[in-house]
Amino acid sequence: MFNWFVKKGLSQGIFWSILIYLQCSIQDVICRLLGDRLHYVEIVFFRFLFSVLIVLVPVLVSQKKLLQSSQHKMHLLRGFLGAVALALCALGVTLMPLAEHTSILFSQALFTLILSIIFLKEKVKAKTCFATAIGFLGVLVMFRPSADKIHFVAIIPTIAAILFAFSNIIIKKMLNKKEHTLTMLFYFGLHTTIIAGVFVPFYWTCPTVHELLLLLCLGLGANLAQLFIFLAFRATAVSSVGLIQYIELPFSILFGFWFFGEMPESIVYIGAALIIFGVFVSSYSKKRSL
Repeated sequence: MFNWFVKKGLSQGIFWSILIYLQCSIQDVICRLLGDRLHYVEIVFFRFLFSVLIVLVPVLVSQKKLLQSSQHKMHLLRGFLGAVALALCALGVTLMPLAEHTSILFSQALFTLILSIIFLKEKVKAKTCFATAIGFLGVLVMFRPSADKIHFVAIIPTIAAILFAFSNIIIKKMLNKKEHTLTMLFYFGLHTTIIAGVFVPFYWTCPTVHELLLLLCLGLGANLAQLFIFLAFRATAVSSVGLIQYIELPFSILFGFWFFGEMPESIVYIGAALIIFGVFVSSYSKKRSL
């Protein structure tokens, strides 16, 4: 009955993928709860601090071999992009409904596609370009353009999605050069902690014991999400894992209603549907072209 859990395959990959996006939604809830009193810069700082401290253990056990890298500039750039993107996410979830924030972040895959064409010289079909345009139309819908109103808060997760897309390109380049995953995790956590730490004194509020526990859960959860990603990628194809990301939307809707009494507006569903359609067709078309 549970053979799928010990045997690699699509079922096991789906299981780990569900845990990835469940963990991401939980992270959003924790950031929202902490954001009632703590500044988002401080939240990001502690998130990375606890994350890197946890990763430090296996790095030291390896007798510092994992500290060796020939791509320190790439690590630093990825750390900078990650620090800014995750700070924007921590800010975004305090200013807009969780489901809306999650839907806009789906556009990360569309931005990654465009950047892969520019920086990785990947070829795409006309169908992919059309699907990408549909996806971006969904992003524009999230801005609620009208004669008297534009939802400018939507810019926050949009910029975060672009920065995450740039980070994905860097990750791809680093993996192509056989960089160890724990090395990438360690330097990402280290650089983001340092970058966020520069700004923390300007926004410092002494955390309570309860808040420190939530911040610790945030750091632990960040590493768990990475672990689930590795397990999912080992179990099945990356393309299969990627298409399951949309399960994060119902998680966000459920948690948004459960913790904060939020119900998305109908336009959020329309925008999310367009983004998901664009990403799905782009991913499928790209897979068929390989």
